[in-house]
Amino acid sequence: MVARNRSQRKLNTFTTFFIAATVMSTAIRIPTSSKSRHLRITPRSTVMDSAPYRDAKLSVDERVDDLVQRMTMEEKAGQLFQQILGQGPNGTLTNTTGPSVNEKFMTHFNLNGPITDVRATAQWYNRLQQMALDTRLGIPITLSSDPRHAFANAVGSQIAANSFSQWPDSLGLAALRDAKLIHTFASIARQEYMAVGIRSSLHPQIDVATEPRWARIGGTMGENATLTAELVVEYIKGFTGPDGFGNTSVTTTSKHFPGSGPVEHGEDSHFTYGKNATYPGNNMEHHLIPFRAAIAAGSRQIMPYYSRPIGTKYEEVSAGFNKGIVTDLLRGELGFDGIVVSDWGLITDGVIAGQDMPARAWGAENLTELERAEKILNAGTDQMGGEQRTDLILELVEKCIISEARIDISVRRLLREKFLLGLFDNPFVDPEAAVHTVGQEEWVRIGYETQRKSFTLLTNNDTILPLKSAKGAKFYVEGLDKTFMEARNLQVVDTPSEADFAFLRLSAPYEPRPGGFEKNYHSGSLEYNSTEQARQAAIFSCVPTIVDIYLDRPAAVPEIAENAKALMVNYGASPEAFLDIIFNIDGAGPQGLLPFDLPRSMQAVEASREDVPFDTENPVFRYGSGLRIVPITKQQF
Repeated sequence: MVARNRSQRKLNTFTTFFIAATVMSTAIRIPTSSKSRHLRITPRSTVMDSAPYRDAKLSVDERVDDLVQRMTMEEKAGQLFQQILGQGPNGTLTNTTGPSVNEKFMTHFNLNGPITDVRATAQWYNRLQQMALDTRLGIPITLSSDPRHAFANAVGSQIAANSFSQWPDSLGLAALRDAKLIHTFASIARQEYMAVGIRSSLHPQIDVATEPRWARIGGTMGENATLTAELVVEYIKGFTGPDGFGNTSVTTTSKHFPGSGPVEHGEDSHFTYGKNATYPGNNMEHHLIPFRAAIAAGSRQIMPYYSRPIGTKYEEVSAGFNKGIVTDLLRGELGFDGIVVSDWGLITDGVIAGQDMPARAWGAENLTELERAEKILNAGTDQMGGEQRTDLILELVEKCIISEARIDISVRRLLREKFLLGLFDNPFVDPEAAVHTVGQEEWVRIGYETQRKSFTLLTNNDTILPLKSAKGAKFYVEGLDKTFMEARNLQVVDTPSEADFAFLRLSAPYEPRPGGFEKNYHSGSLEYNSTEQARQAAIFSCVPTIVDIYLDRPAAVPEIAENAKALMVNYGASPEAFLDIIFNIDGAGPQGLLPFDLPRSMQAVEASREDVPFDTENPVFRYGSGLRIVPITKQQF
């Protein structure tokens, strides 16, 4: 399979010629300043084809040196930003793409939105690369992505798998405690990413989930720092590939340094009320454990979060601005010499999903935009995510506030990554090969099997699971489209009183927040409100009920554990996977173990310390809980 996939990734000569021939070059004008090299800019010519940086026989360092000395300050400034980019209809480029590439000289973009048409996405990517190739220096695009292999969709942090193989969230992978499986997942994800041109992963998320109210726990590997450290090593190796970091790799971004689990009161620092990371247990070092492992394993990039550390020796300013955290701790103490990319939107106010969002410049709110950019660069951060303020870089250099030598340090790191990934030598993908690579039958099967295994069974009263027979039984269902039941010839009724069994697929409790963007962050109480508890209790008293809760963070549900016939949890799994578990289809059974404690109450959570793991009093279920079922020897329906 490896050999076949490698051959699929090679773009044949005809495809390369066709792409180059069908995209028209256009003249470009670079804005100039007194600190720039003044050049009359024309479309890239064959003169640059013979430049040393184009010579694959030279070392990467020689190629970087040659390219940097040819760059204007405007071209350098463009490298320091990474902005979100979407596809146009049918693989076309949007009207915002040209100005970003041709005028701001940006070459790093984060692909937004689902991939539903693999061929169209590959064609869009090739058009994007051709646009970059037609600039004066022809610096190729590096395309990044948030996680996009999970069955579930978490807006703002991951994208549903769609065309890709579908897996549980990272929590589900962690629930299986299988480092080899993590490597398999990462290797498959790497190949599917590469097929459509994604060469940078804005993950793994290796925050330790010590504060159970935090809205972003679903993307983590749970509450155990040691397990997270073990798993992230194989995650990075899988994305790197078997040949070491190079032209068959996807670069990884470990986040969110220095660990964003200990957010004050569990509130997320995308928002003004969640700007603080707090350490009442003096436990900051514990949160560095996964990052030390990631660096040792070869993590190429690291992303600081928005939170400002409270009550530590570091300046109380967001980590991307924080020289003590980026330069002293990450680079100095931990020895990281790769790329530091900030989280999105540290400089400029904006609108996200229709919601006004201030820049996440916590601790630097009173600085001007120019001063924020200066502080980010002085902190040691290389690239500013979610921004395209090249004007600020030019002004900083022109006014001698930041030296061109400082800019060159970050530009060299960013260009070196492109050379190592082979983007200068083979920037295009083969759309036909992409269609055959993405969503391969075997990869889809492994992802689905992992979904099934990752379920965690917490109670199984009267050994109700697996259900022995469905013949003639009537089912009441919630959170499960009845068409999935009917496809298995299972009868669905409208009320619990008519049913022999009830299936409730629930989302973990949260308190809804307003706003187009903010509403996607599940925050607040981990308990269902009294009205919902009473509604569920009425069902439990009426009919034997099997409850399955999707955990994107812990839930405090002792009443369900006590009164439902069975309680399962999942971390992103399809209705088909759920039903396979219920009926033990082909021996399917839950194998997941809880990746965190499930607290008994909000009172216990509020009394715990945000930075300390396993710190809620008398949890209903402890980390590592998980039952097995006795397989059915013969299917009876």
